[in-house]
Amino acid sequence: MADAELTPIAPARAAEELRKLSAAYKAGELKKDEYEHRFSRTIQELRDRRIAGTRAEIMAALEPLRLEGAVTPAEWDRFVSQLGLG
Repeated sequence: MADAELTPIAPARAAEELRKLSAAYKAGELKKDEYEHRFSRTIQELRDRRIAGTRAEIMAALEPLRLEGAVTPAEWDRFVSQLGLG
């Protein structure tokens, strides 16, 4: 049986997932190890499914998170670099 083609994720959804993950950690809803696991899992899913759009479109969806402080600089750097966007 051939692998089914996975539908790419919209850039806005990728940004929202990062926003929710960061907010949950900041609010104390996730312990450090659970946060790390979910962050890594999110990155892997985004790599597997890919993010739809060009690099510029993806960065345009993610940039507001950094500018408004919704994610820490470390989260931003990690997310962008692990997805090969930086």
